[in-house]
Amino acid sequence: MSGELQILGACPLDCPDTCSWVVTVSGGEAVKMRGNPDHPYTRGALCVKVNRYLEQTRAADRLLHPMRRVGPKGSGEFERITWDEALEEISVRLRAIVDEHGGEAIWPYNGTGSLGYLQGCEGVAGRRFWNVLGASRHHLNICSAAGNAGLTEINGTPGGMDPEDFASSRLILLWGTNTLTSGHHLWKFVQDARAAGAHVVAVDPIRTRTAEQADEHLPIRPGTDAALALGLLHVVLAEGAEDRDYLERHTEGWEAFREEILRHPPERVAEITGLPEEDVRALGLRLARTRPTGIRATMGIQRHAGGGAALRALAAIPAVTGDWRRPGGGIAYSTSGHIHLDIDHRDDLLARPVRTLTMTRLASELDESVKCLWVYGANPVGSSPDQNRIRERLLREDLFTVVMEQFATDTVDYADLVLPATMQTEHLDLHAGYGHMYLLWNEPAVPPPGECLSTTETFRRLARHMGLTEPSLFDSDLELAEQLLSSGHPSLDGITVDRLRKEGWVRLSVPRPFLPFADGFPTPSGRLRFPSGPAYVPPRTATAPRERHPLVLVTPASHTFLNTTFGNNPELRRRSKGPRVLVNPADAAARGLASGQRARVFNDGGAFEAEVEVTETVRPGVVASTKGHWRKLSPGGSTVNAVVGEHDADLGRGATYHDNLVEVAPA
Repeated sequence: MSGELQILGACPLDCPDTCSWVVTVSGGEAVKMRGNPDHPYTRGALCVKVNRYLEQTRAADRLLHPMRRVGPKGSGEFERITWDEALEEISVRLRAIVDEHGGEAIWPYNGTGSLGYLQGCEGVAGRRFWNVLGASRHHLNICSAAGNAGLTEINGTPGGMDPEDFASSRLILLWGTNTLTSGHHLWKFVQDARAAGAHVVAVDPIRTRTAEQADEHLPIRPGTDAALALGLLHVVLAEGAEDRDYLERHTEGWEAFREEILRHPPERVAEITGLPEEDVRALGLRLARTRPTGIRATMGIQRHAGGGAALRALAAIPAVTGDWRRPGGGIAYSTSGHIHLDIDHRDDLLARPVRTLTMTRLASELDESVKCLWVYGANPVGSSPDQNRIRERLLREDLFTVVMEQFATDTVDYADLVLPATMQTEHLDLHAGYGHMYLLWNEPAVPPPGECLSTTETFRRLARHMGLTEPSLFDSDLELAEQLLSSGHPSLDGITVDRLRKEGWVRLSVPRPFLPFADGFPTPSGRLRFPSGPAYVPPRTATAPRERHPLVLVTPASHTFLNTTFGNNPELRRRSKGPRVLVNPADAAARGLASGQRARVFNDGGAFEAEVEVTETVRPGVVASTKGHWRKLSPGGSTVNAVVGEHDADLGRGATYHDNLVEVAPA
């Protein structure tokens, strides 16, 4: 049609695939969105969630104007105000807080609602502004912290193999990852490998849609992955299949780690993991005899007390087998370690060092010392642990809460001021997938509706209204993007803003095939550092008392929501079929539970209600219920995070969403 424009963009959501998309604009309106068929990784396919993104931008419940609370906190009662009124009230309140309590009384609480390097959690939005005020730092540990720390400890970086190289793997271990729900574009490369004879194994406590499609499924006990890795390596050593040359040239600490492996024979590992000993041995033999082996692990695998150790153990496998030498060999967790943008948070703007507050510790750290909570790109009432205590803390009358949002989430209900935020088709951003090797550009396709502002523009206007004079606070989005690309790292050679705007995406300047650790590691010694001491850290559920709450709860990603994004979309809510809890037939029979029955899932932290689905997709002793449902739209006004404890993993203070004990009873 004449007059149509094709605008190149990228999905901003918390998914490894970061799809390239094309928005068709006609008459100033976005009329169509499709995946970009030219992108080598995402190849034109969008997920079931993002296929409804344009519909979401036009939703009737979209927030379009600044609002001030008029009812009690938590009531969600607001009145419309102007931007000038909002900025004036914020300026007065922030000045008073800084003058009376110091800047550290402000907690900028940023989440993964967008992974953009301009507008989202990955980059610069708001960082300079908060540093000028001396606000507390925010430790964004909710997603991948334990795994990142574990991989960095052993490899020097969380970066690993190029996911496209799974097409060259001959044994693929999909370990703690539901590829067909969370990052489905990898499946094309898995299929390519299968066509060439690869064997695909899913290691997962749940028989997910991915496990259903694998050649083999190992229903492991939650949190025991490191033990299984050690058991598989025990078989590799018994077969004499270790790559001694690679171990000698490129690793350190091998002899001590070898002794740790030998303490985990298959019979012991079977007891720990709940897997049949013969299955452990069989997979160990396959690993010993199959080159190359590619391991795909994503964030769910490290959300327990031993999450960092789990990734360390998995990363040891390709070092022992020497698979880092081979295309299709290694482990892929997050390619973010290969992204070398110049993310300058301008720490020089801080007058003095400030404290750090931890994202998943909101329930305990949102104490009287915090006078302002500023939430953007996050929905902590819906997504953070210990939901009930968070709600109690947000009721404080002396806490000034500002939420920048697109919809009236559960967190918005507790705000004093709400600022309307743009969505991805309405602002400029720079992205990098953490599941592929490309940078992507998002050009705004249409103007923002109502009075919505981008995150960067909101902070520019607020800085101006407060009379701040630091020049960098007013850098334009294009200037910020140019700065991000100015690191000088070889992986960015030839990549410019102009090129990205023209082409939409550019592969990092790295070889193909990409063998990041064939000849060494980015550690001080240039070698992989095998862990010293115990390599398996058991989950809390393995050591905690289980008399009153005997079932292990895991809270995997939904196929229809992305965290809590889309949790208010009517069609996706319909497809989700509401909150459900999967219960093994043996556990259901012992509790008098039947499919379709309403049940109460509870522990000492709280409870939520869900419809029972009796199924063998979960092993005995394990129940599962997906995250992402909104509290206000759920039966009983509670969600899974009411029973998720506020605990830390072994490394990085990572979250432990899959490490909780519950009981299930008829509601």
